[in-house]
Amino acid sequence: MRLTEITYDNAQPIDSYGPGFFRIAGKVLQGAVLVTPWDAGPWGGLEDLETPLALIGKIDVLFVGMGDEIAHVPLGFYQSLEAAGIGVEVMNSPAAARTYNVLLSEGRRIAAALLPVGPAGGQ
Repeated sequence: MRLTEITYDNAQPIDSYGPGFFRIAGKVLQGAVLVTPWDAGPWGGLEDLETPLALIGKIDVLFVGMGDEIAHVPLGFYQSLEAAGIGVEVMNSPAAARTYNVLLSEGRRIAAALLPVGPAGGQ
């Protein structure tokens, strides 16, 4: 079997996550985060639509990680992003982090808005 090492150049991969935190490009961030190929920082959660809307024209898809379990995002959140031309894919945060990294390695125009997972896999 041939293994190919994934490289991200100067992009911001999601290295790992745990109860209440994410490690992105070697930096630990507590709580909810918004990760783009060029930056990572705090996100105000599902009530914060302004931060992902600032990405209009810079990304095509936003992966929304809902913590431990998949859940629906508020309809207004979804509709506002879709109307702005940003596709929204909702999943649990571990799946969103993995999907973000795979598409990041392909150079895609993506971002991830992630709610943290809870202690011992429960929130």
